Amino acid sequence: MAPMLAALALLALISVSEQGPHEKRLLNSLLNSYNTLERPVANESEPLEVKFGLTLQQIIDVDEKNQILTTNVWLNLEWNDYNLRWNDSDYGGVKDLRITPNKLWKPDVLMYNSADEGFDGTYQTNVVVRNNGSCLYVPPGIFKSTCKIDITWFPFDDQHCDMKFGSWTYDGNQLDLVLKDEAGGDLSDFITNGEWYLIGMPGKKNTITYACCPEPYVDVTFTIMIRRRTLYYFFNLIVPCVLISSMALLGFTLPPDSGEKLTLGTYFNCIMFMVASSVVLTVVVLNYHHRTADIHEMPQWIKTVFLQWLPWILRMSRPGKKITRKTIMMSNRMRELELKERSSKSLLANVLDIDDDFRHVPPPPNSTASTGNLGPGCSIFRTDFRRSFVRPSTMEDVGGGLGSHHRELHLILRELQFITARMKKADEEAELISDWKFAAMVVDRFCLFVFTLFTIIATVAVLLSAPHIIVQ
Repeated sequence: MAPMLAALALLALISVSEQGPHEKRLLNSLLNSYNTLERPVANESEPLEVKFGLTLQQIIDVDEKNQILTTNVWLNLEWNDYNLRWNDSDYGGVKDLRITPNKLWKPDVLMYNSADEGFDGTYQTNVVVRNNGSCLYVPPGIFKSTCKIDITWFPFDDQHCDMKFGSWTYDGNQLDLVLKDEAGGDLSDFITNGEWYLIGMPGKKNTITYACCPEPYVDVTFTIMIRRRTLYYFFNLIVPCVLISSMALLGFTLPPDSGEKLTLGTYFNCIMFMVASSVVLTVVVLNYHHRTADIHEMPQWIKTVFLQWLPWILRMSRPGKKITRKTIMMSNRMRELELKERSSKSLLANVLDIDDDFRHVPPPPNSTASTGNLGPGCSIFRTDFRRSFVRPSTMEDVGGGLGSHHRELHLILRELQFITARMKKADEEAELISDWKFAAMVVDRFCLFVFTLFTIIATVAVLLSAPHIIVQ
């Protein structure tokens, strides 16, 4: 009931005071002659006191690599502007105003150790001005601050990250920054972080005289003290390491005369060798899988071993291709015959995949047997077509001996050769990439069998070497 009563009382005051026209008149009276560049003090020889506080909402991220702390923070700045004072009774009881910060003077307080791209990560909110001249400015923002991360005792480490705030242009004689709360930052609304535990956030005022300037400069530094939560690292990092170390120490508990100390150590060495070898072979498999025709050419021994014999031994097959001993022998024989056939055929016959026996026995000039009953015109055309496919010995034969239709056929032949070569090259590249991927699968399957067999043999050998396995 208390919040409802307070809201009703506030509504009643607003309806009685009629702040609409009075607030407009007040704003015109205050801002008509107001200068945003003037430091709002009655005596220029005295510094303006600015109370500064900080409210930590959330620790967003701790980047150990880049040494950056990202936080959600509300700043709290409070000062008194003697140019913004009025008698509330003269303006219908208006006691406070909300004015945008670009129309007022405000302290240029920035975070010195900012790592943000825009340096200032605050959101410009309104300034609450009261009739006695007090100004309250609470801008929220996502701050990225530099922080020296020390991971010597990881994961049992504590980190202390400073957030140093101060005026960028005013020295201590012009602007005196005062810590609003001696206890430090406000942590009442802090959202608990899952990785870091917040120990505290003390604040301290510092007055430093730099080498560049004789005037003292004031800053307020808040130190965010956090501690890493170790439960996750304890169960996922420390416990496995302790267990592995304990297994190695178990060898010293065996009796010296049992002879099992060396056997247990041998078993651990075998496991370490197997793990290291698996990493190396995994790299080989990935290398084979990602090879392309533009970079690597598959040697013949890899084709023979990884595409024929080893898949046949491991009972592996490719889609549409059944690998057996008979198919391997037939494939090798067909490859030899194809090489012989291609070496005996002309370039044109290889490109167009036609028989070129007609090149060796040209038909008689006046013969019409090859044309059948098509007539002398077709016989002449066929004879000219055959002659156009015969490779010319000189350029004069092309230019002078052949007619215009012969030259056109020659150009068509060149285009067919180019298109056929491109299509053949694309098919060969796709086939080669497919072969490399299948070779990677074969190596992966081979490693699976070998390492499984090695693990079984090593485990059984160690167990059988013990003098007593089952105690009755």
